[in-house]
Parts: sequence; structure tokens; C-alpha cells
Amino acid sequence: MIRLAKPFISEAAVNNVLEIFESGDLVQGKYVKEFEIVLQDYLKIDHSVLVSSGTAALHLSLMALGIGYGDEVIVPAFSFPATANVVEIVGAKPVLVDINLDDYCMNVPDIEKVITDKTKAVIAVHEFGQSADMESLMQSAQKHDLMVIEDAACALGTEYKGQKVGSFGDIGCFSFHPRKAVTTGEGGLVVSNNPDIADEVRALRNHGISGKSDIIHPGLNYRMTDFQAAVGSAQMDSLEKAIEIRIEMARTYNELLADCDYIITPAIFPERKNVYQTYHILLHDRINREELISCLYEDGVQTNFGANALHCLTYYREKYGYEECDFPVARKAYEKGLALPCGPHMSNTDVEYICGKLLADYQTGFYTKE
Repeated sequence: MIRLAKPFISEAAVNNVLEIFESGDLVQGKYVKEFEIVLQDYLKIDHSVLVSSGTAALHLSLMALGIGYGDEVIVPAFSFPATANVVEIVGAKPVLVDINLDDYCMNVPDIEKVITDKTKAVIAVHEFGQSADMESLMQSAQKHDLMVIEDAACALGTEYKGQKVGSFGDIGCFSFHPRKAVTTGEGGLVVSNNPDIADEVRALRNHGISGKSDIIHPGLNYRMTDFQAAVGSAQMDSLEKAIEIRIEMARTYNELLADCDYIITPAIFPERKNVYQTYHILLHDRINREELISCLYEDGVQTNFGANALHCLTYYREKYGYEECDFPVARKAYEKGLALPCGPHMSNTDVEYICGKLLADYQTGFYTKE
């Protein structure tokens, strides 16, 4: 089976974990500190705080910025649900805007249409490893005095005009889930150039503790273990090589699928570096995606849909009265999007095999609608 993604845990990482067992320093030990410094240097940012998951990173970011009941936060209508869920959790309202079909990121002009006196922040999602239009987004946010949180869960290494994403806004959030280029099993990261924000996140991740024992906030236990940090830190030396492999693999996909009139491959933007955390294609309306997923699985290829149209999910649909037609681009990206395997666990031969199956099965009508 050619898996959608597969984590690589090096021998060095395993040896690090064994060392931690012997030391007895299991939580927030030396590897957490070392991993934070490595990530700080890589992203060229002043402060980094490791946490227990990407969702925890988003949750802590909203808390650190003081966002809560009565506030509104602008969120793209196409994303993993955690992006909106954390806004609900702090008591604020996620206000959805549609996306662009070329980069699957927030349509910046739509931000202006939904701003009210309750709007406090915007969460920019760098979907599938592609950067959002950060220049326009930051201009819009600054014009309306909005705070910016970057959801870069899929975008470690992604760049916009030579600058790493996650370093543009007030806060950047990353994930180290097993499908990511660097994984700690579960794990996340909050980064910021603002020392006060970073200090708030550090306290909130550790029960609100400041100093040795004082509680300055009712915080949470969102700490990363030293085991996780040791596994993640050991992968940083190979990150750029892994990104290069993904970019080359995406180039091969693009070339082999270039003449398919029923598949749209990811758009390329000269000013953005896409790390292809997910190689996401868009299918023509005549393609039955579920049948295609089944056909490819039978051929030994694991695929999946890319992200959710948030307004179509039961909770958000029922609470806010959304109709399926409200965000048509997000809905199309969800219903016709398909994530193909991509990463260092594969070879170019695998890519050729997958593309061959896509072409051959279509020609025989296996997954076309009647």
C-alpha cells in the first residue's frame, strides 16, 4: 500500500528517547529547550513555545491574546475543524469567509465584508503547505487593527516572498502530527516576536504558573514531553531535504497530470514556496470522488479528502443556520478535492504508478458519473 503519508523516526531519535528514560526528566527537560531553540532559529523568530498539539497551540494563542466571550474571529470556511473549534471553545464566534480555489486559502477581500466592532482577530490558514497571501492579509488586518494568528499546521518551511510563514502575524501555530514533515506523534508549537505574548503562552501551557509556584492565570496542561521533543528535534536536520523531495514529487505529479482535463493540479505562485504537506488535486464534477478513492485503494493507493467545508458540518450548520450554498468555493474544494500520497516514504516510480492508475481507470469509466 502506498500510504498517504508515513513518519520517519530515525535511530538518533530512538537513542534520544532511551537517554530520557535513563535520566528521569520526562517533561519539559533539555530536549524541549533544545527543540525550541532549533525551531526558533529555523523560523527566524524571537520566541518559540512547544505544546502538546497543534490544536493546543491555537487554543493557547486565542487565550494569550485575550479573545473570549462576545468577540469575533475571522476564519476560512475551508480548513480542518480545529481552526474554528478553538474559537468556539474560548466563547468567541468564528466568522467564516470563503477561500480561493487556486491556493485553498482565505479570500482576503472577503475579510473586509465581515468585520464588525466585535472583530478582534483573523486566523490565516496556510492550507496544504501553501502560503496564504500574507501581504494583502496583513495590510487588511493592520487597516482594521486586527490581531493575526497564522495556522501553519501544515506549513513548516513554507515561505512567502522569502520569509517563513508563522512569522508574519502576532502568533504562528504549527503541528507535529504524524502526517507532518516533522512529527512528535502529537505536538505543537507557538511562535511570536512579542515577548509578552510568548510569556503568556508559556504560563498558560503549564497551569498558569509564573516563576516557581505563583498562578497568574487559570491555565492548562498543554506541555510537550521530552520524549516528543527528542523525536522531533532529531528530524530537523533532514527537514529541508524532505521538503525538496516533496517539491520534486509535486513537479512530477504536475507533469504527468498536465493534460488531464478532469484534474486540476495545485497552482504555482512565484512569490510563494509550497512545501506540499499535502498534494491536493481538484476533480471535475463528472468524477465520483468516493468511487475513485475506493478504486485507488483497491490498487494499493491510499487517498483522502483534503479539508472540511466548515459551514457544512452539523455543529456549525445548526448553530449559525448556514446553507450549503453559503460558501460555494469552500464547498467545491471539500466535495471535489483529493489528497494524493506525497513524501520521502515514496519514490518517483510510486508517483508514476498513481498517475497511471488515475489515467487508466478514468478511461475505462470506473469512477465517472453516469
